[in-house]
Amino acid sequence: MTHRLDDVIALFDGLFQQRFNTRLVRGGDEPLYLPADDVVPWHRVIFARGFYSSALHEISHWCIAGERRRRLEDYGYWYLPDGRDAEQQRRFEEAEVAPQALEMLFSHACGLRFHVSVDNLGGAAEVDRATFHERVANRAACYEQEGLPDRAAAFYAALMAFYRHGLPLERAVATGQHVLDQARPAASQACLPS
Repeated sequence: MTHRLDDVIALFDGLFQQRFNTRLVRGGDEPLYLPADDVVPWHRVIFARGFYSSALHEISHWCIAGERRRRLEDYGYWYLPDGRDAEQQRRFEEAEVAPQALEMLFSHACGLRFHVSVDNLGGAAEVDRATFHERVANRAACYEQEGLPDRAAAFYAALMAFYRHGLPLERAVATGQHVLDQARPAASQACLPS
């Protein structure tokens, strides 16, 4: 199975460009979300270095971000690079469970192997990758049982249609659009942290 960036960009843009004025964009060293502004009239989900897994991860964040957060650069979240202490790492992992759970589901839909990212290789805090992976897998299982957030469900359906069922891009996008059209208010609230 071939995983071309042009395909995932076409699936994302086909689903979300018109309805949410949002496009998926290849970026440089760091991923970033930029809302529309005076220079660029659409929102941009920018993934790092042309990596397919980075695209899926950044899409996951976008699928979770609410309308208010999607008006803020990087959704208004903080980010500390490598070198986090134990409390900073705990907060990072807490914020990453849901997006990485969606990324896990998106990766499986594409037939790709998923790897959790603790993203703290040079940190002072000891990282328990296995426990974090278990938390991510449990959240993914909850999403599968209770339902994904609406935009995530649509993207997942498009990925499944394209990669698993071999539908052409246009039909895969139509599959995802159908899921968006059928969206239920307040879906997936059971999988949110308490």
